[in-house]
Amino acid sequence: MTINPLNRRNLLGVFAATSVAAAPVMANAFGFLRGAGDMRRIKMYSGRTGESVDVVYWVDGKYIREALNEINIFMRDWRTGQAIGIDPRTIDIASASARLMQTNEPYMMLSGYRSPQTNNMLRRTMGGGVARNSLHLVGKAADMRLKSRSVNQMYQAAVACRAGGVGKYSRSNFVHMDCGQVRQWGS
Repeated sequence: MTINPLNRRNLLGVFAATSVAAAPVMANAFGFLRGAGDMRRIKMYSGRTGESVDVVYWVDGKYIREALNEINIFMRDWRTGQAIGIDPRTIDIASASARLMQTNEPYMMLSGYRSPQTNNMLRRTMGGGVARNSLHLVGKAADMRLKSRSVNQMYQAAVACRAGGVGKYSRSNFVHMDCGQVRQWGS
């Protein structure tokens, strides 16, 4: 199967259809993915571990358990080796954002799941930028970067999904995406 990128006209049509419908907020991210046909794919790599993942994780209306397991292991806490189930809605947001940006480039994943030990250590060493009850702790968040797109472009694409939290960290050159409440922050 080949994936045809959304062109501007199709994107506007999908956006109009999903923004008019009275549906749960995740419908917007799913709406952007409808243009992907009967499959959803995510590409990521980790500079920390040297690992990469390029996997179709949803086909014909169903998540593929083996693919989600591969994503769970890839997005583990690299400091402790601990892995938990990553909420597939977070992957959907990242996938939909990549389609909106019309990029086939893999994301550089900076942070997926964080164990409580890692989150506490980051809070001590990085100060106020790390939340005590971070959604990273429950597998509902990812911090991502793309070489070919600016932080602002990534941020705008993720915000357009209207499907969760989006944080812009321009100085650190990454965007936070999560499947929690719809909200935006950053500079």
